[in-house]
Amino acid sequence: MFGLYKKDALLFLVVIAITLLAPFLLNPFPEGSGMAQFNAGYPDLLQRFAIYGIFAIGFNILFGLTGYLSFGHAAFLGVGSYAAVWMFKLFTYNVVPAIAFAVIIAAIFSVLIGYISLRRSGIYFAILTLAFAQMSFALAYSVLSNPKFNLTNGETGLQVYSNDLQMFHREGLPDMPHIFGLSVRASYELELGGWSFTFNVGYYLCALIMLVAFYFAIRLFRSPFGMMLRAIKSNNTRMTYTGLNAKPYALAAFVISGMYAGLAGGLLAAMDPLAGAERMFWTASGEVVLMTILGGAGTLIGPVLGAGLIKYMENIVSKINDNVLHQWFAFLPDGMEDAVVALIHPFVGKGWHLTLGMIFVLVVIFLPGGLVEGGQRIARLFRSKKTREAEKASQSTPAE
Repeated sequence: MFGLYKKDALLFLVVIAITLLAPFLLNPFPEGSGMAQFNAGYPDLLQRFAIYGIFAIGFNILFGLTGYLSFGHAAFLGVGSYAAVWMFKLFTYNVVPAIAFAVIIAAIFSVLIGYISLRRSGIYFAILTLAFAQMSFALAYSVLSNPKFNLTNGETGLQVYSNDLQMFHREGLPDMPHIFGLSVRASYELELGGWSFTFNVGYYLCALIMLVAFYFAIRLFRSPFGMMLRAIKSNNTRMTYTGLNAKPYALAAFVISGMYAGLAGGLLAAMDPLAGAERMFWTASGEVVLMTILGGAGTLIGPVLGAGLIKYMENIVSKINDNVLHQWFAFLPDGMEDAVVALIHPFVGKGWHLTLGMIFVLVVIFLPGGLVEGGQRIARLFRSKKTREAEKASQSTPAE
């Protein structure tokens, strides 16, 4: 099915089902209930799940599959965003050409950076990519914001103004990003009892592109090219001794990974037509590393899970403040309520990074394969339990 092996096809079908049903699955609690704080089925967050899932899938091709750790991948995310916004400013608000242009510019940029960075490996490669990303950030933040040739608009960020050229924009089309006239912000609300579900055009656009990107990653992982990338990660020196030149393969993986990042950056601009230099900062590059390791580097679904976990914590756990905590523990005596709130306070709200750091440490120590390894262990536990029960049943059945 889909040209995939049975196991991969089943995984792809599961991802499709989860993606399409996300507005239901991520809104398990009714509106107005105390647990509604944990609902994540609103459009902005769903879009981020899909976009950063694409970013992490692409990074996993370079890091998880090829073994090259890049600390500068946010440069391609930022370049993709700037390219998409310039397409909006000069030509049209249609997101299709903007996203395509973002991918092309990111590809060109990644060829230039990759060709130089891949002359080194290991920690030297990681430092080179970090240096290029920080130089890109400095260029976007100050140099390219010079009034004579303002390409990035500095710290304010690049955005679309009413007096921009927009050569192909005409009356009747939305004055915001759209898909051939259908606004990406268009939504349909469904009320079922105490639940409210939102189906957003922008999310399903991002979700569809993420599914295509995920499918391409599966095909790449199982292809002969993917096997060459695995060989580079496994033992690059031995591969060189066989007479094969690994550099073109590594550069191809770097460019493909950069194109994924540019695609994610273009989608970020399509959902909100604003591009800022902060998307190129080193913390954004570190975030995608965390996503991949948390989910499971080198696995297919792991980076998407890691991206979802981090974005969930950033948008949900960070909103839990003392007022919410007092509402949750109001049933306790006053002194005990204050003590419990004081105990939890450092781990939520502005302290959500502390919780994320603790989760990351636990995963690295106990689940080196990330969340995917945790799921595999649970599955093996259930399988072994079923096997034991089957053996007991066969032993208790008298032989004929």
